[in-house]
Amino acid sequence: MRIRSLCTALGALSLAAAAAPVWAKCKLDQLAELPVTMSGLQPLISAKVNGVDATFLVDSGAFNSLITPAAAAQYQLKPHRDPIRVEGAGGAVMQVSSAHVEELRLADRSFRHVEFIVAGSEVGSGVGGVLGRDVLSRADAEYDLASGVIRLMQPSDGCGRAVLAYWAKSEPISVIDMPLTRGETGAISGTAYLNGNPIHVLFDTGADTSFLTRRAAERAGFTPTAPGVVSAGVGHGIGAHNFPIWIANFESLKLGEEEIHNARLEVGDADMSGIDMLLGADFFLSHHIYVANGQDKVYFTYNGGPVFNLRRLPGGEPATERSAGAASPAEADVDEPNDAAGLARRGAAYAARQDFEHAIADLTRACELAPTEASYFRQRGLVRWRKGQPDLAKEDLDQALKLKPDDVQTLLARAKLSLASHDTPAVVADLQAADRAVPKESNVRLQIADLYTQADALQAALAQYDLWIAARREDAELARAKNGRCWVRALMGSDLEKALDDCDDALGMIKSAEFLDSRGLVLLRLGKYDRSIADYDAALKLNPRIAWSLYGRGVARMCKGMTAEGQADIAAAIAIQRSIAEDARKHGLVLPDQSAPVPPSH
Repeated sequence: MRIRSLCTALGALSLAAAAAPVWAKCKLDQLAELPVTMSGLQPLISAKVNGVDATFLVDSGAFNSLITPAAAAQYQLKPHRDPIRVEGAGGAVMQVSSAHVEELRLADRSFRHVEFIVAGSEVGSGVGGVLGRDVLSRADAEYDLASGVIRLMQPSDGCGRAVLAYWAKSEPISVIDMPLTRGETGAISGTAYLNGNPIHVLFDTGADTSFLTRRAAERAGFTPTAPGVVSAGVGHGIGAHNFPIWIANFESLKLGEEEIHNARLEVGDADMSGIDMLLGADFFLSHHIYVANGQDKVYFTYNGGPVFNLRRLPGGEPATERSAGAASPAEADVDEPNDAAGLARRGAAYAARQDFEHAIADLTRACELAPTEASYFRQRGLVRWRKGQPDLAKEDLDQALKLKPDDVQTLLARAKLSLASHDTPAVVADLQAADRAVPKESNVRLQIADLYTQADALQAALAQYDLWIAARREDAELARAKNGRCWVRALMGSDLEKALDDCDDALGMIKSAEFLDSRGLVLLRLGKYDRSIADYDAALKLNPRIAWSLYGRGVARMCKGMTAEGQADIAAAIAIQRSIAEDARKHGLVLPDQSAPVPPSH
């Protein structure tokens, strides 16, 4: 499925250089410039689907562009069944549908009669799907995420052997050859070397963090039990399948002329159909990349700073990376944006790389140049919050909502900020406003449900979980959502058999300490003490510091007459979380005498 309409040339870059005769007849036409805003490590682009505002994740690793089923319903699209198989790191999605979009608008470009696959999991709050290689590989693609832009480029016939990294001045240029068979898939891929072993890498903006398969890692000496290897939970891709991930150190990763020493990488037990490693958005942020389809080459230069960003994962502080054959940050040439939008996009890119000082400086200038644009204040508020400036963050979020009162992302951000300061009425007010502003199918409802749960507004949380789950049959977040609904009902002490079904479903997808903890509470409420204790034992084996599991097991043991063991568990729980006894008592989970069952709370 391809977008049928063609972009028209917006302009041409003058790239001839006297010192490089190969450029004499080479000219690059810029077909389109697509503004990209980093949301964390997700490159997002604004669009309109049949005139309806939408946001897409830019995914150079996806063959086809995709809209999730919930987003298709939100955009009032009518999917029709196609015999298409979609595969990703999270497992295959079978018997997917497609949907016809009369007009897709990206920046100032209009594309008519576009076909999207309808499948997969949500990829972020408020994100309707992904833009894949069927759009991005229509021409050469230049990825300058550090500046917040992707350009579609068309080289002239005279560019046959020219080095197309036209921006490079003093910094070294690395080159990777793409395999000749890539024409079958359009994959941006090539060969790199991990501890001297060849691996097949895919340049994938859809992966926020670069990712190595366990099979490839093992060829380079990885084992999950080796010293320094840290478990980092579970990951998922396009499908509903989840897989375990770890973080490990590798002595060397060589990509083209660039070699990264002491690289700390995410490793996942996933099968990616011949791909050994995804070079994710963290790699794109630290590099300026040009994909030359006609030459079957990828050119890139180093922007400076850490290449791989694992701060979002447990044990994920990056190791000290030493990059040979690449420019230092001071040597890299950077084009200065001169408008508010460009400054805001660059500020978001700085924030994604944890450079908060430069991020705030760019976003402050953007706010000054465009004082009525709410999103710039929201972005600066989020960066200030991450920098440990909650009062300044609130001022920015308040201003953003004065300018745009129904902006859902700002409402959710302010609700989180209020939650951190224990201002429950403010949390609930913002969540109610967000609830009114989003369609019932919106993925945002899962985030609203989680925040209501944290604010102890359990009935409201349950309603949001119901809406989110009802709109989805297959989603990588389905296990977490069912566990959330199970936990809310367990805390409320109501519909416990339904809660048990949800927890069973969640554990059928992922065996996690959190899910076992939830089911342990349900079974405790039901008076099934032996099964409750077994679940708590299993949860604590996976994570010995879950206060609720220790407290719940203590109560269950005391209900069985195991007073000493129960009291020891209660004491251990309080040592981890001083408020646990009060939190449990608030939900009717009281310490029993030896003959009394634990009463549910109504």
